[in-house]
Amino acid sequence: MKLLVATTNPGKRREIAGILESLPVELISLDDLPPIAEPEETGATFAENARLKALYYHRATKLPSVADDSGLEIDALDGAPGVHSARWEGTDYAVKFRKIYERLDAKNARGSTARFLCRVALADDGRIVFEADGVIDGRIADSPKGDKGFGYDPIFYYPPLGRTTAELDRDLKATVSHRGKAFAKLRDYLSSQLR
Repeated sequence: MKLLVATTNPGKRREIAGILESLPVELISLDDLPPIAEPEETGATFAENARLKALYYHRATKLPSVADDSGLEIDALDGAPGVHSARWEGTDYAVKFRKIYERLDAKNARGSTARFLCRVALADDGRIVFEADGVIDGRIADSPKGDKGFGYDPIFYYPPLGRTTAELDRDLKATVSHRGKAFAKLRDYLSSQLR
């Protein structure tokens, strides 16, 4: 079976490939295909955007396509950056981190509780055939730490392990992260379908 992993984010691709590596599935990346324009993410929720992307790439390629939408919700910032995480305050994460700390400091809320959320959708046969969620709860770190993750990982502190998610190796992160949990559910679903 071929499965299109519909992301252009190399960090996500590595994480997903690691989680799905035990399956007898050939993972296809968008980079393996002729260029496909990205869909506009118009959904108001992670679920809507994951479905939109999975169906869009499935229709464009005729391949079973999995897409996710994920982001960081910070309680003291009323859930921001939320569904807009990837594009919130531009694409430079050093700038994003600075803006988050400035806004938290203005509310005297550095260390706010937060969570990463991920919604996965699998499209095949012209429809969504599977969906799953994953969540990891934590708080915003006092300062960015770690270089093993990507995106907001350096500022997301996971109390049970006493580290940011950017300080976790790939295999450990996959067992606790939002994306790891959601894609593990997909792995289990695919495994049951491939028997």
